[in-house]
Amino acid sequence: MPLVQSYRAVRWLRTFNLILQAVLVLTFFGGLNYVAKNHAWRFDLTKQQKYSLSPETLSYIRNLQRPVHIIMTLAPESENPEVKGLIDEYVYATEERGAGQITKELLDVYQNRKRSEELGVEQADILLLVSGTRRRVVTINELYTMKEKKRHTFHGEQVLTAAILDVSTPVRQKIYFIDGHSELRIDDADAQRGLSALREALKLRNFEVDTVNLTVARSIPNDTSLLVCVRPRSTFSKAEQELLRQHLAANAGRLLLFLEPGQSAAALGLEDLLLDWGVLVQNDVIVDPEPANVAENGDLLVWAFPEHPITKTMHEYKQPLRLGLARTVMPDPGRTIGGGLNTVTLAATSKSAWGERDFRSASKYDPGIDTRPLPGMEPPDRLGLIVASERLAVRDNLPFSVRGGKMVVFGSGDLAANARIDQGNFAIFLNAVNWAVDRDRQLSIPARPVERFQLSLSAADFTKLRYTLLLALPGGAMLLGLLVYWTRRA
Repeated sequence: MPLVQSYRAVRWLRTFNLILQAVLVLTFFGGLNYVAKNHAWRFDLTKQQKYSLSPETLSYIRNLQRPVHIIMTLAPESENPEVKGLIDEYVYATEERGAGQITKELLDVYQNRKRSEELGVEQADILLLVSGTRRRVVTINELYTMKEKKRHTFHGEQVLTAAILDVSTPVRQKIYFIDGHSELRIDDADAQRGLSALREALKLRNFEVDTVNLTVARSIPNDTSLLVCVRPRSTFSKAEQELLRQHLAANAGRLLLFLEPGQSAAALGLEDLLLDWGVLVQNDVIVDPEPANVAENGDLLVWAFPEHPITKTMHEYKQPLRLGLARTVMPDPGRTIGGGLNTVTLAATSKSAWGERDFRSASKYDPGIDTRPLPGMEPPDRLGLIVASERLAVRDNLPFSVRGGKMVVFGSGDLAANARIDQGNFAIFLNAVNWAVDRDRQLSIPARPVERFQLSLSAADFTKLRYTLLLALPGGAMLLGLLVYWTRRA
């Protein structure tokens, strides 16, 4: 019998055919995976394009000169699919780059204590961006806008892109705290007189922090991004006043000023400077007789915040400020309207409060003596506590403005002290810093609504679903198998 007609040859042919089919299948899937990995095409079919970065973001991150490592300290019970998906898109968009690659790391701060201590991170639900020696912290709450205490829109791409650009920039912004007038100090850990907690928080957010004594230095350092003066108690000299004036006006400088009650602006030598910027500081102390506006320890609770980038957090999360002694700060009603100066109130008292001018007796309001809200001032029927002033210089009626100076005046000397720099106080301080140094710049990236899906099932619906999964699906597979069996038998 010829070999090709023998049973042994048939068996060898069948075996070879099976091996060849297996090789072809493996080759097909191997080639398919190679193409998918090296020449992948991705399509975002979601309605809001929630898994796509904007062209502006792509143009920025594809030109990064330094790598950025994003560490996510998300709590196990947290549900932030938008955040995780967004970071994956940043990583994917730069995974083929070398110097400017963005990488990610998921860190459980409760389980991996060693890594948490290395990074100096103890809080969950934050994003830590690291590029070389530069660091920037972004909380999860900063990525959302709130409405009725619920997450309404997701603008994480705006925030993260700005943070990536900031942390990957080689030059760190420097904040100087003015010294020499018995101010609160950044190297003091005392709960009432120190700012050490504030210093550490600013360093964690990639700021360089130092002090400057204008009387000794006789000039404001050229690398100053922001000046901060917390609770001065002695007079600024004429030379110091002129330095501040030149820094704000000629150099488009930025200043945060915290003034406690007890001394007038004139006594501190700052009255003319404040009036130049449209800010009026009253020599009084705020009194509010309503128990709902006073904490158990006597702190003044502040709930009124007009719309402004600095007060955005206070609006969304309904957080109050907790102040000790506070004074009235308001836009100067006699200021010149126009000229590029924009002065607005950021925080105000309740309608029941007044500014007591007699520091020895603050039990009742004295008409004609104590401070009351002025007609026509915003917000109506309230005394201001914090005022922001910004000057934009317009050149020859051209359709753009150039960078001008900024000033924020707080009518409290201890808002930023170690004992109070938490929750609302820290939020408004940090927002003021970001606004002053232009970290709050809004990229032209639209916010995306947070999609919510809710499935409501009754007990009867759950019972039907259970029996469907347990009986219907296996029963359908069994019937299909029987049908194939009878078909092949026939």
